[in-house]
Amino acid sequence: MKAIAVEPGVADSVRVEDVETAPGPDDGLLVRTLAIGVCGTDAGIVAGSDGVAPPGEDRLIIGHESLGVVERAPDGSGFAPGDHVAGIVRRPDPVPCPCCARGEWDMCSNGRYRERGIKALHGFAATSFTVEPEFAVRVPPELGVTGVLVEPASIVAKAWRRIDDFVGRNCLEPSRVLVTGAGPIGLLAALLGAQRGFEVHVLDRVTSGPKPGLVEQLGARYHTTGVADACEGADITLECTGADQVTIDAIANSGRNGIVCLTGVSEGGYATEVDVGAINRSIVLDNDIVFGSVNANRSDYEAGIDALLRADETWRTGLITRSVPIDSATDAFTSQDGDVKTIVAFDELE
Repeated sequence: MKAIAVEPGVADSVRVEDVETAPGPDDGLLVRTLAIGVCGTDAGIVAGSDGVAPPGEDRLIIGHESLGVVERAPDGSGFAPGDHVAGIVRRPDPVPCPCCARGEWDMCSNGRYRERGIKALHGFAATSFTVEPEFAVRVPPELGVTGVLVEPASIVAKAWRRIDDFVGRNCLEPSRVLVTGAGPIGLLAALLGAQRGFEVHVLDRVTSGPKPGLVEQLGARYHTTGVADACEGADITLECTGADQVTIDAIANSGRNGIVCLTGVSEGGYATEVDVGAINRSIVLDNDIVFGSVNANRSDYEAGIDALLRADETWRTGLITRSVPIDSATDAFTSQDGDVKTIVAFDELE
């Protein structure tokens, strides 16, 4: 069978190669892959800046955003052939830490977790893969190919879960939301904000292509200026770019009692001049909350599925702007103008 693999730490080592067995546990669900999504994490792995191969191996099969159809399911697994599924990415650490012991592996505190297609476990980017039933989520077939968005939707669902928790614990009545970045994570973050009834503003640097229209379809406002001009004093900000200056501006321009969630991962090695004292003063005197959010738990996958089902079908489909066949999979990791979400298609939906 075919798989997309890299040699971690070696730039541009990605290639489509033949593998003998489906990646994953021997006794899990056998899943025929329909599509995998490509994101910034994959781009970093392909660039050689991220990724860890399984112990004793030189290459890593990538792909953590998955959609497939079950071909074989063990008795008592709760799944049946024909079910559409997505694989949960993270696995708890073997110790386990207090969070992993409670099943909250997305909050692993000792860093010994493993992740399919990212860290120490092969991913889902193969003709077929296997996955433990407890780490598979059923995807409603009516989502069609947009079921490949379940994993990124789970990321923003977790971010919003934590935001909702902060709001619920405090005397807050937020109304305005700023999302920085109109990539897949940013647009999905805007979707969940709109579904909560907030006034949503989205900031991105592009002025053409599908992004402005996708934002407008949500009833949100699209901006291409700066954070302060887009929505100064936002009650809730979701930073989805990882860009140094945008991150600083998002924190500095939040409103009183503001909540800032950082989901974008910044690259190191860049120096930026910052008035730390001014930012500290603003955060402290305004009772601001600034936190980071990464990965997701099973409940977040389920919440992400619910959000996608509630979204307009045309809008969901519009997020997927490029589909690359498996034989040309390496092309998926080179961005093109107008890209929002690129997927690699392994098979056609039935």
